[in-house]
Amino acid sequence: MSLDPVLVMKGQDPMPNTCPSTSNGDSKSSWEDSKDIHDNVGSIKKPKSGPVRRTRKVEGGIFFPKPENAVTIAVSSRVLFRTEKEQKVYEQKGIEEYLRYQVEHENEPFAPGPAFPFVKALETVNNRLRELYPDSEELFDIVLVTYNHAHVGVRLINTINYHNLFIERFCMTGGSSPIGYLKAWQTNLYLSADAEKVQEALAEGIAAATMFMTEKQTEVSETQLRVAFDGDAVLFSDESERIFKAHGLDKFFEHERENENTLLDHGPLKSFLEVLGKLQKKFYAKGYRMDCPIRTYLVTARSAASSGIRALKTLRAWGLETDEAVFLAGAPKGPMLEKIRPHIYFDDQMFHVEGAAEMGAIAAHVPYGIAQKCPHKKIANSAK
Repeated sequence: MSLDPVLVMKGQDPMPNTCPSTSNGDSKSSWEDSKDIHDNVGSIKKPKSGPVRRTRKVEGGIFFPKPENAVTIAVSSRVLFRTEKEQKVYEQKGIEEYLRYQVEHENEPFAPGPAFPFVKALETVNNRLRELYPDSEELFDIVLVTYNHAHVGVRLINTINYHNLFIERFCMTGGSSPIGYLKAWQTNLYLSADAEKVQEALAEGIAAATMFMTEKQTEVSETQLRVAFDGDAVLFSDESERIFKAHGLDKFFEHERENENTLLDHGPLKSFLEVLGKLQKKFYAKGYRMDCPIRTYLVTARSAASSGIRALKTLRAWGLETDEAVFLAGAPKGPMLEKIRPHIYFDDQMFHVEGAAEMGAIAAHVPYGIAQKCPHKKIANSAK
């Protein structure tokens, strides 16, 4: 059974606990003020009573959209919540002790993980969509995906209720690969801590990215979902990046000038921008273009005049747009992302993901394209 830990960036401590009343594995707090009273059930201690459930109310509209109509976001439990202590128990004491620990602590909610603000923002958008289109199934549908055994499901459900999340669809694989289930759910985006599984998902044509714990995290909007994308090897193919890696910057600029009117091929996250655009148009149709609760960004190290026009022409030909486009001409992305404060930023190069994280931006790695074989070198004016 594989239960890989949430990846922690080199030289950084795990993300500080943003919810003091919850547990990241080190806290002994629970929903009950008194100590849990346990009964012996076999060799596992089971709490007598659980937390008082919060009533989650959706004002009208569709509760459970069909997968073929929804925008399905599959999120690993290890990026939605913090589970570092539990992972150590598994690694040091084995699966049986791990399961026993989870049952004994099932009334202690997990603290929020790096994907938590993104999921909350998705729910905010859903609330607005239900107000405007109460009979529509075009909603975000969040599926919690975990390698965990079903025993751990009680603690996950308790945690979801504690944080008042609207997540009703679970996939607990008991150590098996989740990729087949992702296809069955018709998943539009998969977020995980397991880079290998993310690569498997990408190979199956599913938009996917690896998320990380970071040392700090800036506050993000509670009323608007903000999603930022890199260009090459994320929205677009890695064609141009291959030219840069093989022949250098001058040849890259020459290639882009010669192919200005040739569309770039699609990248692994193009489909996700596409579904975001469809939801945005539903708000535009009701007069909410200027204050749409979804906002998208292109943040690329391409130069605007030298290589940016091809990217913009490609998006236009696809019938897609981003609300904002930032061409950095090789400047660091971190400071710009600090200002944008996205709920998630997708990039294919760890160099940029780490730079974003240093500024407190939530970034996810898309392990796709030539950059995985030829890591970024710290030189001026990167092609990306």
